[in-house]
Amino acid sequence: MDLFLIVLPAFLIFATGFIGQKVFKFQIKSISTMALYLMMPFLTFDTFYNNRLDMNYFYMFIFSALLVVILIGTTLIIGKIIKSDRTHTSAMLLGTIFPNSGNYGAPVVLFAFGEVAFNYAVIIMVIHAFLINSIGIFIASKGSAKSSTAKDALISVLKVPVLYGVILGVALQLMRIELPSTIIDGIHLVGSASIPTVMLILGMQLAEIKAQKFQWRYVNTVILVRMAVSPLIAAGLVSFMPVDDLIKAVFILLAAMPVAANTTMLAVQFDVEPDLISFTTLVTTLLSLGTIPFTLFLL
Repeated sequence: MDLFLIVLPAFLIFATGFIGQKVFKFQIKSISTMALYLMMPFLTFDTFYNNRLDMNYFYMFIFSALLVVILIGTTLIIGKIIKSDRTHTSAMLLGTIFPNSGNYGAPVVLFAFGEVAFNYAVIIMVIHAFLINSIGIFIASKGSAKSSTAKDALISVLKVPVLYGVILGVALQLMRIELPSTIIDGIHLVGSASIPTVMLILGMQLAEIKAQKFQWRYVNTVILVRMAVSPLIAAGLVSFMPVDDLIKAVFILLAAMPVAANTTMLAVQFDVEPDLISFTTLVTTLLSLGTIPFTLFLL
């Protein structure tokens, strides 16, 4: 029951966003843009400015990229077995390799493990944002009739504002520039507000998902790989990570998260089965109400 109560606050916020969207019909894109461009950069700056740079950052990036590569290979093999076409394979890849580490994973880490672990989760979240806006765009473009080049992917990466929060935070830390406490408090206030905001956005996005008919072999593949295979592979990888146990626990927990909500935006942009991605986001998020407490129990 205690483990369920760790996840419950997150779902209460999701439910608030869900109900609010059903009743008031907010413009989700405007709120999402505000969170991404105005609030999240403060969170990443705060995290990278106040946490001493060490080899842990390097290991988290390398092992996150390695996990993505393994999940890509696993999904492609399953795709061959179930005779998936190019578009559905790309859609499955978007669902299987990118966990919802931002507006779900990071808050749950905070509730489960505390502030220090939350800082690690934000670092991994930034890594995932980079991977989604590079590898994710490539995968989406491969499954679409629309053309996309390496230059397009690079431009999209450079448009991600959270990365500039990282760069500025790291630069000021390396230059040993100390900001006044009042400025730090303001930055922390805005950054902290971004967490409940993005959680509300996820609930609002889930409220917009409509019932569709899908071929269940694609849905089941995403569910299996995202919710079971991913955390198992992560658990194997962390045994080789020369980092402390808290980072390992955060890495595994984030790998067990449901489908990332922002992969739906890629699917819509490139017309890669967006309804399938939206549906698997909803299903895996609901399933996580049971799987995340179980993962925490094992950790």
